[in-house]
Amino acid sequence: MSSHNLFSALRAAFPSDLDATAVQTDEGLHYSWRDLDRATAMMANLLQSLDLPEGSRVAVQVEKSVEAMMLYLATLRAGYVFLPLNTAYQSAEIAYFIGNAEPAVVVCSGANFGWVSKIAFKAGTQHVFTLNDDRTGSWLDRAAHHSDQHQAAPRQADDLAAILYTSGTTGRSKGAMLTHGNMLSNALTLQDYWGWKRGDVLIHALPIFHVHGLFVAIHGALINGSKMIWMAKFDPKRAIGYMAEATVFMGVPTLYVRMLAEPTLNKAAVKNMRLFIAGSAPLLIETFAEWQARTGHTILERYGMSETAMLTSNPYSADKRYAKQSERRGGTVGFPLPGVSLRVRGDDGQDLPVGEIGGIQVKGPNVFKGYWRMPEKTAEEFTADGFFKTGDVGKVDERGYVTIVGRSKDLIISGGYNVYPAEIEGYINEMKGVAESAVVGVPHPDFGEVGVAVVIAKPGAALRPEAIIAELKAKLANFKIPKKCFVVAELPRNTMGKVQKNVLRTEFQNAMNS
Repeated sequence: MSSHNLFSALRAAFPSDLDATAVQTDEGLHYSWRDLDRATAMMANLLQSLDLPEGSRVAVQVEKSVEAMMLYLATLRAGYVFLPLNTAYQSAEIAYFIGNAEPAVVVCSGANFGWVSKIAFKAGTQHVFTLNDDRTGSWLDRAAHHSDQHQAAPRQADDLAAILYTSGTTGRSKGAMLTHGNMLSNALTLQDYWGWKRGDVLIHALPIFHVHGLFVAIHGALINGSKMIWMAKFDPKRAIGYMAEATVFMGVPTLYVRMLAEPTLNKAAVKNMRLFIAGSAPLLIETFAEWQARTGHTILERYGMSETAMLTSNPYSADKRYAKQSERRGGTVGFPLPGVSLRVRGDDGQDLPVGEIGGIQVKGPNVFKGYWRMPEKTAEEFTADGFFKTGDVGKVDERGYVTIVGRSKDLIISGGYNVYPAEIEGYINEMKGVAESAVVGVPHPDFGEVGVAVVIAKPGAALRPEAIIAELKAKLANFKIPKKCFVVAELPRNTMGKVQKNVLRTEFQNAMNS
């Protein structure tokens, strides 16, 4: 029986000239396809030498580097399960993820080894390694002693390949279980739908701890045998400079806003480019239009989730197989991808007519197999006929274009990162003198939206907004920290006593202007 290991499919797409450049970094380093093959083999052999149980998780919290990407590919190659963790996560968050996922291996940056290893060993993790963004660390030291030949572990399409932690607006984070088949099907669909061709070069400017940068971008380039220009940190001027030698760029809306602020962005700078893709957060129509005017290119917006990878996309071209229209329409996320079924349903569970807003449900080979160790939650999020309830609210127009209106709950998407108010409120509510809090998203010109905390003090307590923010900064990733905090006498409530966040959003919508 043939293996469905995702790594095997990516490896099979490598070009015949293995000495050609696969990855070029912003520090001027060049990694060949042979380098990727040999290094991932050595790392996979290191993993297999540890005698890990079948299905072991490998948790990774390191800065972006080509070696970090190799570690991901090696985990697939060895047949284990990759668990990427945002580099901004702090101790309380890491303790939860390690405790919940129970990884057999943890790889962290050398600077964090002291506290991360303490958490990992306490949770029962046997192996903790370091990996830095300057090609140092115990992970590389150990891998160097292993063979550069490795036969990829056989895997079935339904075997687990990665766990991505996502959150609901209540409770703790959930681990979305993605299989080899989920990710390979999505990569192949996007290769076709987005018109990837021989000679394409991708500017990789995204973090590699979430779906967009790790799966959509990396899988997209590798499955096409395409070179990547690798940006460890995004720099708008440098990114524009790279466009002379690239053809594809993927970014969150914030990156486009920052490039538009650069005088060097013009039609001449992007004349070699074929495709600009935006996702992970809503793209303002002003940004869409300004980019079109400045560059002559129309940004392609698409929609996906940690649980599903990509679900919909504006059309790449007027390909009659896929879309009734060839137009990329700003403010929409396009059409369901081939193989994806999408429907909009009301609270009564019935399909809604064209143009009506309701809950988006999806089904397809890219949809995850469930939440890690949460069978009840998994059952709750799927319908009887197998559709996943995304939690997003939207509509489909008469031409089939999908528009996302928002979250059914109160998710804040700030600079492309998901921020869950309930998590932040939990930390604020534990603070001395706090009676209750509410965190809502308000518009922000750069990040799209940011959090604002509205706090009630206990009787007799004197709260200082700046002290609340400072205490949060010691506990949570920076992108989760509310940009402003207000202490108020009371929170608006409905007749059932529930806080009316819609009222708060309206009240504080201009908070970032004050």
